[in-house]
Amino acid sequence: MTRRVDLSAWILTGLVVVALVVAFATDPVLPVRGLLATGKLVRSVWLELLLGFLLAGLLEVLIPKPVLSRWLGADRMAQGILVGWVAGLAIPGGPYLLFPVAANLFRSGAAPGPLIALLTAKTLVSPIRMLTYEAPLLGWPLTLARCLPGVLLPPVMGLIGQWLFGLFNDK
Repeated sequence: MTRRVDLSAWILTGLVVVALVVAFATDPVLPVRGLLATGKLVRSVWLELLLGFLLAGLLEVLIPKPVLSRWLGADRMAQGILVGWVAGLAIPGGPYLLFPVAANLFRSGAAPGPLIALLTAKTLVSPIRMLTYEAPLLGWPLTLARCLPGVLLPPVMGLIGQWLFGLFNDK
């Protein structure tokens, strides 16, 4: 079975080639340093990536399509956006967990609006980040002034995103 390379892979490949050419033109040692930095990055995130992809695969086989469609499908958009919003506020983990799971949910039939609400809630509001970094460093007034709109915005983003997806995906 052959795999078709999508546009984003071509763009990423082009960016890597340009960066390699610029690095080599600047100093022939820079591409080697870049590969070493890549190795350090992979060593620091491989476990989270592996766990994120494992969880995405397990969710695919554990959540029946009718259940996924009922909770995150386009038939009940308001309920789906609400579920995505609450799930985004509640689930732990960072982007290495979040994006494989969201991509798998999308491929399995979840509607764009609920997924946009989930992604927006998760990225805008993080209780751990708020308690460990924001409030101690910025104070509670600024933290709450940033957090409250972040909690309220995901449903709006889900509705707008669902509408825009329909425009962009109209064939």
